[in-house]
Amino acid sequence: MKPFLKQNIIIFLVAICSAFIGAYLALQLQKPAQIVLNNEIPAQFSNYSESLFNGNVAQKNLNIPSNSFVFAAKKATNAVVNIKSLFGGGDFSFWTHNTPISISNGSGVLVSPDGYIVTNRHVVNGSSEIEITMNDKSTYKADLVGTDATTDIALLKINSKLQLPFLFFGNSDSIQLGEWVMAVGNPFNLESTVTAGIVSAKGRSINILEDAYAIESFIQTDAVVNPGNSGGALVNGKGDLIGINTAIITKSGKYEGYSFSIPSNLVLKTIQDLKKYGFAQRAILGAKIDNLNPMDVEINHLENSNGVVILSVA
Repeated sequence: MKPFLKQNIIIFLVAICSAFIGAYLALQLQKPAQIVLNNEIPAQFSNYSESLFNGNVAQKNLNIPSNSFVFAAKKATNAVVNIKSLFGGGDFSFWTHNTPISISNGSGVLVSPDGYIVTNRHVVNGSSEIEITMNDKSTYKADLVGTDATTDIALLKINSKLQLPFLFFGNSDSIQLGEWVMAVGNPFNLESTVTAGIVSAKGRSINILEDAYAIESFIQTDAVVNPGNSGGALVNGKGDLIGINTAIITKSGKYEGYSFSIPSNLVLKTIQDLKKYGFAQRAILGAKIDNLNPMDVEINHLENSNGVVILSVA
């Protein structure tokens, strides 16, 4: 074989080998980026079989990023309304001595497509007129269906020819400490504000309701809640209603890390009664009870502190 031909063949073979090695190295270098990209936004499924907006059937098996509240926020903000309560009435003058109108703002949640809205009793109690502003800026006059002082819940109704957006009730008993939640409302009259936090505690009693038969079993979260959030929605990552934002513990009058919501299971029972009977129906135990303490355990020779002490019987 001639020397120049042999040299050309060697050069050709080296070129082919270099091309294969280069392609292999390129593929290997691209793989980590591709894996990171694929795993960057893990997806989960959320199934809905009932209509959500304007009578349309919701899509099933939506790919919802587990680290994003975008879907839940969009769903919740459409169903959370601004409530303007007017107190008093008439034009004030020295001649008529009518009480001037005062205005209070809060939030509410649409819970049915035909216009039922749940909110806090303290948002609308004693009002002479209630005005609802939707997320799309449309306004309605609301009728007060009923209120319940034992839970601080009120049920309103607006009339619309449209199928209105609303939230489904989630099971508040199933939420867990550390679970991510969102508070949606109108703090300081800033419409459709969304904040996020985690469930800090369940079954909290903060002695804020003055009714003798008050039921306090609040969900405590660290989601930011301020004046104007009252009556707004606490939702889980799927956008289901798990509570009604009601109270904060504060020295300044603004958020300081502790917010409290009425559990959705208690809300649902209350508004069903308000809709059907006009008031909440509950059984009375007929006994006053208290938690067991270490002294009770020792005196009564109990094995542990599970249970309660009956203080008196009605």
